Amino acid sequence: MPVGSFPGLRELNRRTIRGAVNPLDKSTIVSIFPKKIKVIKVTLLPGMWVIEPGSVENPSLLVVGPSSWFKELELNEPLLEIPQSSVQIADSIIKDYCNGIVGCNMGDSMPGLFFVPGEHNITAIRSNYKPLIEKAIASQSTYYRTQIRFADQLWAASNGNPMVINDEMRMAAKILGQMDKDWMKDHVNVGMVRCHACGSMKNPGYPVCATCSAIDPKHPLAMGLKFSDKPDKSEG
Repeated sequence: MPVGSFPGLRELNRRTIRGAVNPLDKSTIVSIFPKKIKVIKVTLLPGMWVIEPGSVENPSLLVVGPSSWFKELELNEPLLEIPQSSVQIADSIIKDYCNGIVGCNMGDSMPGLFFVPGEHNITAIRSNYKPLIEKAIASQSTYYRTQIRFADQLWAASNGNPMVINDEMRMAAKILGQMDKDWMKDHVNVGMVRCHACGSMKNPGYPVCATCSAIDPKHPLAMGLKFSDKPDKSEG
């Protein structure tokens, strides 16, 4: 065997050979989500799609065609091509990106993404699919509000740790005009310090550690701070 050759390489190269593609098999993905989306499926050919950021005023469009995956039969037999229609591909792209995102339920709370069969321009989308656009706007607004609610809960539970707030939570606050949130103020400049009692990271702006509830005696707000005594349930 020559140096640099690999067994089975010829069979692997056959994976790139596709049959004739139906030029009319196209679907259009519509996005009002202000974030660039990249989806890669290594088992499909073609297997990479990029959706540009969109908005309610200017939705972005991505026209996708069919893709194929290939099934190995016998060692010396041709690979069997399994075509996937553009409708299947468009649906899978949206689900692959959205599934698993915190606050997304793939229904009334999700990024503003949908698809329609066929190739369409923005004029046709606005004229013929207005109910789908309105549904996307409503579900995305709910998704943003969910992100902000989660951010409020995480901020309170972490004693103001900026690391628990992700970019989509901040994006949601900006879009909904809720810039007055504590976790939107100077989040880049807040430096975490270690708790003197347990060693976990804490926000230096607060005198109490969220992890162990220890009070930092050097903090200016710690003077006179104490926790109320809990009643002893054993007493009766």
